[in-house]
Amino acid sequence: MTGRNIRLRRVYDPPEPEADGVRVLVDRLWPRGLSKEAAAVDEWPKELAPSTELRKWFHGGGSPAEFRVRYEEELAGAGAGAGLDRLRSLAAAGPLTLLTAVRDPADSHAAILAEHLAP
Repeated sequence: MTGRNIRLRRVYDPPEPEADGVRVLVDRLWPRGLSKEAAAVDEWPKELAPSTELRKWFHGGGSPAEFRVRYEEELAGAGAGAGLDRLRSLAAAGPLTLLTAVRDPADSHAAILAEHLAP
């Protein structure tokens, strides 16, 4: 759990309709082996996920601290503005769950994104 209405969860975990609210996939790629029905994703704003270049750089040995700086720069870019505004309005209206395929959502780009959405 992060801010008041924003949760972080693995997309592979079963949905919790009472608690999840709007379920938003924040990865650029669809999770392997998961059907759209099982994922129960309401929105998928790919423009808010780390760019392909940033993802490849990080998985090639980039540091977590530098990843954070680079991802925050991407979120500050013009392409992310409308998506961030949309997620902020969803969070203001009720529970919002950011979904990712990574093993530890609290130590991922989803947590950085959640920080940007917090009031």
